[in-house]
Amino acid sequence: MTALVDEHPHLGVECVLRELSIAAPTYYRWRRAEREPCERVRRDVELAEQIKEIHADLGGIYGSPRVHAVLKREGVPRGP
Repeated sequence: MTALVDEHPHLGVECVLRELSIAAPTYYRWRRAEREPCERVRRDVELAEQIKEIHADLGGIYGSPRVHAVLKREGVPRGP
């Protein structure tokens, strides 16, 4: 939704929100989340980078069980 406003700035935020029946606070919360991702999103990005790195270190041929084993051995937390 924020991309629509970005692609068509001449329409104005209020007009787009009214037509899509989206409350203004919801839109601005989405915008803030784009600029300042929550802790969970930041952890997910870091974990994805670790997974890519491990996969590459293993020659790019091993799948999730081996990558998971490496993460476990390194003490990476499993989630919430």
